[in-house]
Amino acid sequence: MSDVLALVEARLRTALGEPDARAAVTFLGTDRIEVLRFHDGDVVRYATLGMSAQPMSDPTAVVADPLRGPRAELVLSVRAGLADTDKALRPLAVLAASPQVEGLVVAPGASLDTGEPLWPGAPFTSVLVAESGGLVEDLELDAPMDPVRFLPLLPMTPNEAAWKRVQGAEALQERWLKNGTDLRDPKRSGVPLG
Repeated sequence: MSDVLALVEARLRTALGEPDARAAVTFLGTDRIEVLRFHDGDVVRYATLGMSAQPMSDPTAVVADPLRGPRAELVLSVRAGLADTDKALRPLAVLAASPQVEGLVVAPGASLDTGEPLWPGAPFTSVLVAESGGLVEDLELDAPMDPVRFLPLLPMTPNEAAWKRVQGAEALQERWLKNGTDLRDPKRSGVPLG
C-alpha cells in the first residue's frame, strides 16, 4: 500500500513539480488522505494522495479484492489568487475518501457532491470527474493491479450539476466548450443552459 503511494507521489512530482504545501485528513475508519498543493504560474493545483492506496470496489461485492479494481487520485486546477481556494483541502479529502466511506467507484463522467461550497464563497458545491491522461499520465502498477488514474475535477454550479444529471456529462462539457468557459476561474458564473 505505501509502495503504491510512494509511486503516486513520484508521478505527481514528475508531472507537477515540487508541492509547496500538503495537508492530511483522517476520517474515522479510513486511511489517511493527503492533499498536495502545486503552483504552476498563475494556476494552483491540488492533488489527493491516499485514495489509490486500495482499489475501489463494487459496493455490492461480498468481499473486496485487495489487488484488483480501479485506482485513482483527484486533481483540481484553479487560477491562483482570485479566491481562498486553499480551503478546498478538506472537501477534496472528503471526495477522495468517498470510495472507502461510501463504497463509491469514482470514474470519468461521475458527479461528486461536497454538500457545501468547495471553498468560502465558491459558487460550486460539486464537481464533474473528467477523463485521466492529460495533465498527469496514468501510473501503471505491477499485475494484477489496475493502473492509478489521475482524474481532473471540474467544478460545477448547482444548476450545471442538475442539468448534467438530465443531459449527461458530455452535453455539459460541450456546453462549456461552446461558451468558452474558463473552468479554472474560481469565481466563474454558470454556463447558460437555455
